[in-house]
Amino acid sequence: MSGEPLSSDLTALPRIVEALRAGGVVLLPTDTVLGLATLPHMQAGVDRLYALKDRPRAKPLPIMVASSAQLADLGVILTPTTEQALASPFVPGALTIAAEIDPQICPDWLAGRREIAFRIPDAPLLLELLRQVGPLLVTSANRAGHPTPANASAVLAQLTGAPDWVVGGRAGADVASTLINCTRSPAVIERLGAISQAQLSEYLEVRHG
Repeated sequence: MSGEPLSSDLTALPRIVEALRAGGVVLLPTDTVLGLATLPHMQAGVDRLYALKDRPRAKPLPIMVASSAQLADLGVILTPTTEQALASPFVPGALTIAAEIDPQICPDWLAGRREIAFRIPDAPLLLELLRQVGPLLVTSANRAGHPTPANASAVLAQLTGAPDWVVGGRAGADVASTLINCTRSPAVIERLGAISQAQLSEYLEVRHG
């Protein structure tokens, strides 16, 4: 891919934070593909994110966190399988983990859900953003059912509208993260992406779904 590298310009943070806290949706580079982000407790932003992607509301959005410490506030149940995945060298990085949550602990915006998919990214700008605003809903910047474009202009042409803020820079990879379901034992690979089954198998028992 050509273009600017993955953005690590922390001077952009105040404007991103402002847009998110106003209930906006931000297009930004991640360590995998370009992403769309919004605060999970801002219903206007969540609604806009689904609309921009033309994504079915029945499909929950994945979550990004800054560290495993933020998982406690989400009510994530740390099973041995989940802990193995978190201890692997792919965290932070391109590994998305589906885990069970405790409905007695999880925040209101997760009410009714029994599990979530979360990822700790390996990107300085994103990590600092997550430290400042808390967990974010971050999903690939594409229209549902379409591949994720490699640059922002192509993303904007594909979406149903424009996000509230666009962060410059290209994504860190051409493929999405690998998703493993740790509510099962052994963990089940539900989406192969940047990390292969062979790589995962060196650190935890996994099978392909």
